[in-house]
Amino acid sequence: MLRQRPSSYDYFLLCSLAAVFGSSFIFTGISVRDIPPATVVTARLGIAAVLVLLVLVWKKQALPGRGKTWFYIITAAAFGNAIPFCLISWGQVKVEAGLTAIFMAVMPLSTIVLAQLFTDDEKLNRWKVASVLCGIAGVVILMGPSTLRGIGDDTLRQLAILTAAVCYAINAIITRKLAALPKLPMIGALLLVSTMMVLPISLMMDQPWQLSYSLPPVLSIVILAIFPTAIATWMLLAIIDRQGASFLSQINFMVPLFGVLFGAIFLHERLSANAYFALAVILLAIALSRRGS
Repeated sequence: MLRQRPSSYDYFLLCSLAAVFGSSFIFTGISVRDIPPATVVTARLGIAAVLVLLVLVWKKQALPGRGKTWFYIITAAAFGNAIPFCLISWGQVKVEAGLTAIFMAVMPLSTIVLAQLFTDDEKLNRWKVASVLCGIAGVVILMGPSTLRGIGDDTLRQLAILTAAVCYAINAIITRKLAALPKLPMIGALLLVSTMMVLPISLMMDQPWQLSYSLPPVLSIVILAIFPTAIATWMLLAIIDRQGASFLSQINFMVPLFGVLFGAIFLHERLSANAYFALAVILLAIALSRRGS
């Protein structure tokens, strides 16, 4: 399928999704202060799944029927939610957020390589490669080049985060098979399967019935479920349907930027000169990607 050049609406969707994901850093930070990561992930996915299923019942719609579609649903649930959520949660026990953001910026590079191999309409070109390299540079500038000194300090956990980035790239390719299908049933199925995948980990590792819960972490999990999970999944599917996996992959350059911006707005963290320079470099990366499309 020959795609049209990205419109202003496509970039609005992309920036909005990046902002939603960027805000999740704040609420995840609040949640994991008192609740173990595996239980946070399970609750986040589970609440989102229940909300979407309730909307399905209200609209008198059903989950997708049996067939090949469920193979893609299960695979997308694994590579898009269950595996990377768990890998990142485990990796961030020792790996700082800045280095994690840099590792996750590898996702666009993985995506354009996979798109070259497995798609017919998202072929590699010099502008896309330049865009990815420029975007990675922007994330490194944003987080501070000194962050790179931490590479190799905890190899297994860092490899876990890099693997999560590749999982997201694989998911972006797989989701192409689902993007054109009815959105609400597809989102309900994805969230339900993801919850079933991570629930046993939470039950075995955390024994959540024995935990004590306070209001701020619980509210943060509810917000995570509604916005960076349920609504963000719909936006992700819409972007891939409209512009493909390579276009979506630019989001990993923008999410850290929004994370830093929200930290400045809501946590009164001071923006460094690096942040403004990084913004210029990331905008250049997006411009190069537009040229490549």
